[in-house]
Amino acid sequence: MATEKKYKTFKEFYPFYLTEHQNNTSRRLHFIGTGLVILLLPASMLFHSAWLLLLIPFVGYGFAWVGHFFFEKNKPATFQYPLYSLGSDFKLFFDILAGKQKL
Repeated sequence: MATEKKYKTFKEFYPFYLTEHQNNTSRRLHFIGTGLVILLLPASMLFHSAWLLLLIPFVGYGFAWVGHFFFEKNKPATFQYPLYSLGSDFKLFFDILAGKQKL
């Protein structure tokens, strides 16, 4: 039985993250979800609404998990690497904006 690689640094993890996000529709869903999360933060402050903050995990993970389960057909790395996955979502978002990754 093959042993699954354990990632000890974000730098090691991010290339793996990209291999798990090759489907264009999945990437678009991740991009939309992360973008909405970024918008929800200032909106919650502007409108003094804790409810908007409560939406953040549902919006962010909702879009991402639809991408994984229906388009990538893989299990989100969030379950094993929650912080690296969250950081990678934001890195991918900003890499797409900068033209370093394709949407």
